[in-house]
Amino acid sequence: MNFKEIGNNGLVEGYAVIKQCDKKMAKNGNAYLDLVLSDKEGEIFAKLWDYNEVSHGKYEADMFVKVRGQISQYNGHDQLRIERIRPVIEDDNVDISDYVKSADYSGEDMFNHLVSLVNAFKDEDLKKIVSYLLKENKEKILYFPAAFRLHHAIRCGLLMHTTSIVKLCEGVCKVYPFVNRELLVSGAILHDIAKTVEFDVGETGIASGYTVEGNLIGHLVMGAMMVKEAAKKLAIDNEKSMLLQHMIISHHGEPEFGAAVRPLFLEAELLSQLDSMDATVYEIMDAVSNVQQGEFTNRLWALNDRKFYRYNDATLKVDIL
Repeated sequence: MNFKEIGNNGLVEGYAVIKQCDKKMAKNGNAYLDLVLSDKEGEIFAKLWDYNEVSHGKYEADMFVKVRGQISQYNGHDQLRIERIRPVIEDDNVDISDYVKSADYSGEDMFNHLVSLVNAFKDEDLKKIVSYLLKENKEKILYFPAAFRLHHAIRCGLLMHTTSIVKLCEGVCKVYPFVNRELLVSGAILHDIAKTVEFDVGETGIASGYTVEGNLIGHLVMGAMMVKEAAKKLAIDNEKSMLLQHMIISHHGEPEFGAAVRPLFLEAELLSQLDSMDATVYEIMDAVSNVQQGEFTNRLWALNDRKFYRYNDATLKVDIL
């Protein structure tokens, strides 16, 4: 944890995200908070003894807080005995992205990059519908993750995943110039847009679970519904609306992976393949970044339970802008 020492009495102070928070009762009958605090460097168990909601405030998972206390050893692990805690305020002048795992680029930079690409479209229908949906969902798009777990389950992960695929799309179109570039890029930008409705996400930009709609309907179907409603409102050509809807509901490739149908035209198939590729690259990259050169990762169940070998110490950073 990136805490700084205060004085010579063992006190430390810093900012952290509450990863877990449970109110419990001590043997003396007083309430206390049992917490797990985290930042980019790791996590620590913490206790706030003699907890009183009126004087201390109310705390829950995903809150960004400032804490002060003393670190000691308990059962072989560091534990923070909290003396002071409060929510982060604007005057603290700290950026939450410095304390949670985040994309390599800012949400604003990635969003503006996508908008500039769309603004250059020659197809007015695609320009209208993609611009509209980006604008309507901008607030959440700027910081939402792309997953609850697994690939891009980080702050701004949705934009990182989307922008990565868009760059891959543009590379593919240079090799295969007969591909409808604007349709493919449009599908890439919109394929996961309904994740802004699928996940419960707090100020940290990390998903804590699924919404009711996310559980009952899912982002593929909801994304197609969003496109259909926007197309109707904007008087978009019906076939183009259908093509975009199909790309969204088929981008998982196979029904066993959640696709409503398999991809049935070239750009839909390319989107599905590139989506899978980007997710796979991220999974491997994330896993090997946590081991040293010459070591294997833990088994990744999402990738056929394989262990991956890190053969070099190269910097694992994407280049998407």
